[in-house]
Amino acid sequence: MTRVLIAGGGIAGLTTALTLHQIGVPCTVFESVRDLKPLGVGINLQPNAVRELYELGLGAEALDSVGVPARDWALVGLNGNDIYAEPRGIEAGYNWPQYAVHRGDFHMLLYRTVLERLGPDSVRLGARITGYRQDADGVTALLDDGREERGSLLIGADGIHSAIRAQMHPDQPPIHWGGAVMWRGVTRAKPIRTGSSFVGLGTHRHRMVIYPISHPDADGLAAINWIAEVTYDDPSARENTGWFRQVGIEDFAHHFDGWTYDWLDVPALIRGAEIAYENPMIDRDPVETWRDGRVLLLGDAAHAMYPTGSNGASQAIVDARELGVAMVGHGATEAALAAFDTAFCGPVSALILRNRGAGPFGLLNMVNDRCGGEFDAIDDVIPAAERAEFMAGYKKAAGFAIEALNAAAARLPEGAKVRPAPADTVAEAG
Repeated sequence: MTRVLIAGGGIAGLTTALTLHQIGVPCTVFESVRDLKPLGVGINLQPNAVRELYELGLGAEALDSVGVPARDWALVGLNGNDIYAEPRGIEAGYNWPQYAVHRGDFHMLLYRTVLERLGPDSVRLGARITGYRQDADGVTALLDDGREERGSLLIGADGIHSAIRAQMHPDQPPIHWGGAVMWRGVTRAKPIRTGSSFVGLGTHRHRMVIYPISHPDADGLAAINWIAEVTYDDPSARENTGWFRQVGIEDFAHHFDGWTYDWLDVPALIRGAEIAYENPMIDRDPVETWRDGRVLLLGDAAHAMYPTGSNGASQAIVDARELGVAMVGHGATEAALAAFDTAFCGPVSALILRNRGAGPFGLLNMVNDRCGGEFDAIDDVIPAAERAEFMAGYKKAAGFAIEALNAAAARLPEGAKVRPAPADTVAEAG
């Protein structure tokens, strides 16, 4: 069987490699970075993605080494009063936890696992795929150093600035930015609320997101990930294509002066970080298809979305697993790519727009619209049933509604392997 080529060695690309290996499909990952390092700060892995990691053999012991299970999720108004709170993961009744992890450490966990299972030559560093051409027999990946690599399929998992997507959709609009700027950092501090809580604090235009990404040490302190966010009225006032630029903490900390509560000192949390990073909250407009013949987009290359729903990485993991399902059913063929694209391009594209509309943080918009953001009793502003209905709608759209997830059979049953297809055609995919 000819191998599958994977452009990009991030979360989407590495999870795809592990999945293809699991179902018996040879593959090689091409990553532009010459030396992978644990970069980034915190991300959340929703229970639907954690389930898939467990079924890849990356269980609690592995994930505990790079993060911590989340126990609850809360939105808090600017005056410190709860808008909405609920348990998460196992405590909510899911069969799998939700994890808050250090993105770089999780990335390196995936990388080490790929090398252990697929071999040291399975990931080629310093090798950026810049384009492709294809024929009836396969696809040729074009590398930036002039080399070419031949495979049966090409998976473009090369991120929001994807060269594969740019060739597939040469007339796509530029990266979209709505005016929100995020500053990210990690501070050693005492965890708040349950000790493993995800907290969104403030208003829809001026807020903090706070959660731990490590278990507490003997001194009771943990690595606390925080995101400080401000929305500017004039998006043109900021550069909208930068990504993860290191900045001085005093450049932005003043936006949160006075955010002091009896349970949290936001200015101290921000100023307790050694470094901070700035990046705009950006995404890409949906496209009508993620497939061009033998080439398929996955992860941020397909559906870069605002992080308001904490499910960008989770969706990338689910992408990889659903591609595995398609290949088990249709072989490692164009038909598998067509089946995947038909099933998921539309629904996940709708999720991009839902997150652009604030995702689960849309409750903050509702509070602001109804009372200006200040309240004593949230039930007088948004009844409990309305808040619960809003959150249930988001979970369903994002694929982690509890009843459906717990009842669903494994995507890839143990021992599932790809079957050779009698004809490499898209006809059988419908």
